[in-house]
Amino acid sequence: MARAFMTDPAETDEREPASRRIGSRLGPALRRWRDGGWTRGLVPAGAALALGAAMILHAEVPNAVGNLGSLWETFLPWGGLLVPVLLTAAVLRRSFTALLALLLPVVVWLDLFGGLFSDKTAAGGDLTVVTHNVDAANPDPRGAARQLAGSGADVLALQEIAGARVPLYEQELADAYPYHTVQGTVGLWSRHPLRDTAPVDIGMGWKRALRSTVEAPQGDVAVYAAHLPSVRVEFRSGFTAGRRDDAARMLGRTIAADPADRVVLLGDLNGTMNDRALAPVTAQMRSTQGAAGAGMGFSWPAGFPMARIDQIMVKGLEPVSSWTLGGTGSDHLPVAATVDLP
Repeated sequence: MARAFMTDPAETDEREPASRRIGSRLGPALRRWRDGGWTRGLVPAGAALALGAAMILHAEVPNAVGNLGSLWETFLPWGGLLVPVLLTAAVLRRSFTALLALLLPVVVWLDLFGGLFSDKTAAGGDLTVVTHNVDAANPDPRGAARQLAGSGADVLALQEIAGARVPLYEQELADAYPYHTVQGTVGLWSRHPLRDTAPVDIGMGWKRALRSTVEAPQGDVAVYAAHLPSVRVEFRSGFTAGRRDDAARMLGRTIAADPADRVVLLGDLNGTMNDRALAPVTAQMRSTQGAAGAGMGFSWPAGFPMARIDQIMVKGLEPVSSWTLGGTGSDHLPVAATVDLP
């Protein structure tokens, strides 16, 4: 007599393959995601598109209100930090639309800054230059001078040299640099002879820029040392940079009119290469960090660098390497570069 076997449903479920059980549970969830994924999350999707547009069209962000455009361009690389925030919102909202929209700011950011993370530095170079805002209130100016003397630079430009501290820097740098000039609060120290030294008018009313010819073994180089006016971020007036912008225009005109074939600009420009206000200078010169550096090369503030406002730019020379030096007690980090003299 045949026996009928009754199967316990729970027993069947236990014998069911684990992949099928998981699939049966994930299926409805995935369908819910799919069915509503294109209509949810329109706010983070719109924010992602706006972020991408603000990055790719950063030059069109108006400066009419508080110089907002220049402020955005100063910290433009940090706009990428909004991407993970928007990604989290897209995942929480289970929105395909927001995820797709995020591709725009990601692609734009990589196009603007991704190349900076490749190491473009090389060995060698005919001339090593360093620029540093030493900070008028530096608690250890003697230590800063000694550190800079050991940097190996052929040409050293300093900004914000307090008048009473000029003899100190002259004393500490004398052995490494037999030639130097100080014009107001900026100075130039060189292993090679200097000639035709003169202050450069940038509309400040006192000397904050100079130009000198360095007689390098491979040929003459016109070297500018400059400290453009500071900018401020204030609640009522926003990003105040009018004097800085005027000074950049004056400096740009002077450099453009310089008859020298080889020109180096060393200085605290209080602006980044992305800032449209520096276009009178940046449009005619190359950044050594962009051409031959590794990473962003941020130089300010020294404790937690967020922007590269200390610049080395060249015209008629070939950047070989560019890097940032260690802190000296200043609120800026020194930046350095080596260049070839064709």
